[in-house]
This record gives sequence, C-alpha cells and structure tokens, in this order.
Amino acid sequence: MSINLTTRPVVGLFTFSGLRPAPQTHAALPMWAALVVAVASGPVMDAGFPDKGLWPLTFVGVGLVLLCLIGRRNASALLVAFVASLSFYLTQISWASLFLGLLPMVALSVLESLFAALGGLAITLAYRWMPRAFPGVLARIALLPIAIAGLWTAREAWAAVWPYGGFSWGRAAMSQADSPFSPLFGWLGMSGVSFVMVLLVAVTVECVRVLGAPRLARAAVPVGLAAVLLAIPAVQVPTEGSLRVAAVQGAGKAGYFDGSTANELLQAQLDATVPLFGEPVDVVLWPEGTTYADPLTDDYTGQVFDFVSEKMDAPLIAQGITTSDDRFYNTVMLWKSGEGALDLYNKKHPVPFGEYVPDRAFWRPFAPDLIDLIGRDYTPGTTDMVMDVNGVTVGVNICFDIVDDQLLTDSVEEGAQVIFASSNNADFGMTDESAQQLAIARIRAMELGRSVVNISTVGLSAVIAPDGSIVQQLPWYEPGSMIQDVRLSTAVTPAVTFGRELEWFVSALGLASIVIAGFTVRRRRA
Repeated sequence: MSINLTTRPVVGLFTFSGLRPAPQTHAALPMWAALVVAVASGPVMDAGFPDKGLWPLTFVGVGLVLLCLIGRRNASALLVAFVASLSFYLTQISWASLFLGLLPMVALSVLESLFAALGGLAITLAYRWMPRAFPGVLARIALLPIAIAGLWTAREAWAAVWPYGGFSWGRAAMSQADSPFSPLFGWLGMSGVSFVMVLLVAVTVECVRVLGAPRLARAAVPVGLAAVLLAIPAVQVPTEGSLRVAAVQGAGKAGYFDGSTANELLQAQLDATVPLFGEPVDVVLWPEGTTYADPLTDDYTGQVFDFVSEKMDAPLIAQGITTSDDRFYNTVMLWKSGEGALDLYNKKHPVPFGEYVPDRAFWRPFAPDLIDLIGRDYTPGTTDMVMDVNGVTVGVNICFDIVDDQLLTDSVEEGAQVIFASSNNADFGMTDESAQQLAIARIRAMELGRSVVNISTVGLSAVIAPDGSIVQQLPWYEPGSMIQDVRLSTAVTPAVTFGRELEWFVSALGLASIVIAGFTVRRRRA
C-alpha cells in the first residue's frame, strides 16, 4: 500500500526531509470570530506590560493576532490587524488622554494601527504564499515563523522612526523587563527580543497546525526552542569604579495645565535638594521640568543653579528651556558654580503633538483648540548626548529619548559610562505611563550594560543597575532624593555592537521572504 506524503500527518520530529504537507489556505477563524479575537487580543497583550506586568500574556496576545490573520483575504487581513492594533493602543496609551484629551490619543492609536494593518497584511501573505512556495515541514515550522517574526519586527521598526520621528511605545519587547527572556536584551537589543518573541509564538502556532504527532511531540519544538533561549546567560558587563550621584525628585506641579511658574518649579527642586547640602557627591541630577526659564539668560535661575552647585560642592545637571536664533530647545545642561554651563544637550527627539506641532498649518484646521494648546515648538537638537563629569563620561537623555534605539546606542558609542534619564511625567498622573517608562529604562540598562539613573519630577524615579535590577526607588508624587554610588562601565555589549544591524537584517529577511515566495508561487502558476 502506498502512502501519500502530501497529506499524511507527520509522526516524528526528525523526519522532515521530503515531507510536503498540503498548504492550508482556509482561514483559521471565521471573520466574525476573528474580529472578536482581535478586539480581545489588545487588552490581553497590554496586560503583559507594566503596570500589570503579566509578561506571558504578551506572547498570548501575539498568538491571538497571528491566529486572526491566518488564511484571510487581503481586505479582511487589513481590517483584522487594524482592529487588533487599535484595541491594543487604546489600552496601552490611555494615559495620553490625560494630557491632550481623547481625540489626539485616538488619532495616535489610529495612525499606529494603520501601520499594523499593513504589517498584518504582509503576515497574511506570508501565511498564504510561503507554504506553497516552500511546502516542506521544516519550512513550515522554521522558515515561515522566521518570516513572520521578521515582518512583525519590520513593522515595529518602521513605526518607531516615521513619521515625525516615530512612536516606539508598545513594542512587544518592552513587556519583558521582568521575564526570564530579559537576558537576551544585552545580546540582541530591543528589536532582537521582539523578533525572538514573535518567532517563538509563530513556531508554536505552526507546530499545532502542521505536525500531526502526539501532543508531547507536537510541543517538543517550541518547548525546545524556549529552553535554548532561556538557557542563554545575561551578558556579563565588567564595571570600573563608580560615580556618586544625588538624584532629586522635587514633586513640583510640573504638569502642562498645573499653572506653575518657572520659579515655583525651581523652588520645589531646591526645597527637595536642601536636605542634601554637605553630602559628599560627585554630581547632582535634577529632572526635566526643573524650570521653564533659560538659566543662560535668566539671572535668578542661574543663581539658583550656582547656589546648589556651590552648597553640594559638585556640578549640577539640570534642565531648562533655551533659545537660539528664535528657536526653542529642551535643554539639559552641566552647570558648575562660578563657571555656569559647561556643556549642553538639546533634546533630539521632542514629542510630536506634545512638544511641537509638525506641519502646524496643515494640522491646525482639524483641531485648532488642541493645536493651539501647544504654544511653543521645540526644535530637535543636534548636540551630542554625552557630558564629562569630573573625568566620567555621562550619557544624558530627556524623557521620550529613552525609547529611541539609535540615540541610546550613540551614547554608548560616544563613550557613556553611565546613563542619566530625566523626565517630567506630571502630565500623566499615576497612570501606567510612568511604570512603562521605568521598565524601558531597565531594559536599556540590560541592553547597554550601563547603570541608569531614571529621575522624574513626580516619579517613578529609580537607580538601576546594569543587570536591570532596581537599586533604589522613590515613592510617587513625594519630594525625595537618592544618593547612590552607581557603577561605571566601558564595556560594549553585543546589542550595542550589532543590535541595530540585526533589526535591519531580520526586517529585510521577512520582507524578502514574501517577495520571493510571491514570485515563486506566481511562476508555478504560470
């Protein structure tokens, strides 16, 4: 009796050669069910992120999205992916409505979901074409998942940089600060971990769909892959010396609509710093939201900076609003008593529709009241992100900079031995935004192999070790300070060395796979 290997289920895991399972082109779910699952996938995936922090649910959410996309037609794939993404972002960034209101938050979610819709279509095409172009079992449980993970990563990477500098929030990897997969950040970087996460889910999905072996054998491939990934040790970063940092959380009313003056914000920071006078430290760190004045031109602000630096017998790193050629900059400066500003960093990644309005003349007619709320447009800076603090190279970034892979990589490549991340989270209250940002800062510590001092006006402020652990943290919305000897390092992690290149490689691999598969299927039909 002959056996038709094109339709018979596979009975082993090591006999893939020559086996050609019939391509499954039908949808895994009917359209109505796909839409229901797509809506449900958003809150499930979001629950993997802080503040809930149930990291396995991010994998479940990714799996639900992939399940919705299998076997869809083009139009329905676009719709299902859009709905899944919109459900996720409306949950993930609900905090944005506290500052700008419901309309801008929804608009941002819709924009990000349009990118996700295109990414979803590409994944559907991979599910449609690749089993026909490469029908072997090994291709189904290896090549196809690699393509799907690459396409997911490409969509995240694209949305992170475009338009207007992109919006990187909500990438799958950002949910894994506390997961067993966190050691991978030092090896692969943010995009590399997203790729691995989706790869693991996609392999699991294909093993369930393709392998007709008993349950134990069917689970062996994804479980084995997970075991290999979990066995990878964290990058061991040698440290060389320390820097004694006094980081101060003033808890002033720094929200956009709080109505505080520049001097009131300055006073809150000063009041929280006074108890530290006389403490031996190497540097004092204040957050974004220190003042709305320009310390370079405002005598009183400059005098306060001088006073703090003098009393602490240490330079002060603080923020102000500077101007040059009629342009405004969100600026962090290194200030020393008697010498003034020794170095400046102008924020390179101001938040579109938060810190400036791109193409204001175009967007204003759609929502003039909202657009006019943003009265000052910050210009992206061009200065480097490192400062010399008594011989120690410190990398500095401001708030939204922390989600920009290239900026953080540049800091280490420019010699940063420690990272200072300052932010003003007052506009978002006690929402998940601060918890999400702190998790990102912890991921950056692991990725870069650097201590990170994450200081906010109102929290969550923390000193983070190079392994991502929290050394000290301040309570929310309370004035306070942290004095810590933070460890320094000059070592370069693999993620810094080739993490950006890995993002390009896996993204290109995903895109190339569906192009090649599409041409192959078309040629066979011809």
